Amino acid sequence: MAESTGEKLRLAREARGIALRDISEQTRISIRYLEAIEADDYRRLPGGIFNRSFIRAYAKFIGYDENNALEDYARTLRERGESDDEGSKSHHSLVYTDDGNARRSSLRTLFLAILILAALSAAVYFGLRFYQRSQHSPRRSEQKMNHVLHDASITRRSVMILTANQKTKEGQHAVFV
Repeated sequence: MAESTGEKLRLAREARGIALRDISEQTRISIRYLEAIEADDYRRLPGGIFNRSFIRAYAKFIGYDENNALEDYARTLRERGESDDEGSKSHHSLVYTDDGNARRSSLRTLFLAILILAALSAAVYFGLRFYQRSQHSPRRSEQKMNHVLHDASITRRSVMILTANQKTKEGQHAVFV
């Protein structure tokens, strides 16, 4: 029986004394994916172009002919009756995407966009108004404080004048007494 793709790659790697960890660190391919390649267990790989890219990177790193490795991989899949993209078709993504069947009308999308834009505009408008009011309120309190201080200085002057007048009257009384 002929050697499989994984066996050929493993034997070439071992002949050069390269550890799977070294390949993983340099190519950023998970060790479990590298082990799956050596075991010819392509169902554990993500599928499609990823499988070919992983095999190419593995072969290149160990100095094995990349094209031969990819041809062996394609031959192995044909012998098993699998297609090159079968792994990616059986893999179900955890990301929710539009499947094409449930189409949203462009009118509904436009309405939602306008509604979101209006809400954002209102938030900016009221935010600016609040900011402007908060900037004006210290000026108003300053004006009130100045008015109070002005009134206080008038009152202080009045008290001083009244006190002076009272002392003058007492002095006059003293003179007359």
